[in-house]
Amino acid sequence: MKNYTIKRYNSEYFMIWNAFVSSSSNATFLFYRDFMEYHSDRFEDYSLLVFEDEKLISILPANRVDDTIFSHQGLTFGGFVFENNVTSSEIKSVILKVLSFFKENNFKVLQIKEIVSIYCDDGYKEISSFLLDNGAIISSKKMNLAIDFKSNFRVSKSKLKHFKRINTIGLEIKKEDDLSVFWKEVLIPRLDQKFSSKPVHSIDEIAKLKAKFPENIYQYNVYLDDEVLAGITIFKTKKIIKSQYGATTENGQKYRALDFLYLNLINEFKDEFDFFDMGTVDDDSELGYNIGLFNQKKELGCSVFEQNFYELLL
Repeated sequence: MKNYTIKRYNSEYFMIWNAFVSSSSNATFLFYRDFMEYHSDRFEDYSLLVFEDEKLISILPANRVDDTIFSHQGLTFGGFVFENNVTSSEIKSVILKVLSFFKENNFKVLQIKEIVSIYCDDGYKEISSFLLDNGAIISSKKMNLAIDFKSNFRVSKSKLKHFKRINTIGLEIKKEDDLSVFWKEVLIPRLDQKFSSKPVHSIDEIAKLKAKFPENIYQYNVYLDDEVLAGITIFKTKKIIKSQYGATTENGQKYRALDFLYLNLINEFKDEFDFFDMGTVDDDSELGYNIGLFNQKKELGCSVFEQNFYELLL
């Protein structure tokens, strides 16, 4: 029988944690400690490392709130991350060991926000099965919209028609290192106006993250006569690009500047990446999702990839 040891994360494990993330096929740069700790003041970290003897075979990015463990509230998705080529029996053994660890430490509930399937090898679907087999329920679902570049995805005829028209009016796309123009002139005003909300990342936070991860975070803006009309903040993870933020001004909406940018980026990235992740469309409406955003992303060629949220009473 294999000997598993569980350790809580502390700075002593910084290098080994990051090395593990860099080599695991179902991890992204969001799991690097450099990324996770930008909001360490908001969350009480309770991340775990699982060793088989001296070898690290799994990590769980997590935080705690009272007697509840979350995988991790500050991340878009989370859950168990395993070394490559791990077997089904090892996955099951690790999960059972971690659940026992939580019980021994008097936790009552485990909440897991699963990694969207496009970021995982097929084998990691077993994680879901093992959680359900051990009493977890699917407490909620989100619809994640993404273009599968390996499929025969189709952009709607109306999007292409408008694209041909606006392609002649002089819109200019710029890839920029400075995110402040988009944040201050487009994103923050637009979110406040439409949803009375703010970006998850402040301008200082996203600037620091871009400085730490210059090969993973990009900013594309659309201009007309030096006026910024729209922008998309891209998070790049291995063979996937994700539009972490996308927004347009009222004037940009008249010119369909955001669609113009999306379609150009689709053309730019389709031969290099496997997926273009456009994120979730869920909201608090009666439908449970924003029908306008859903239709926009479907018309851009997206398919739905469900993201499950699990709750397990310990």
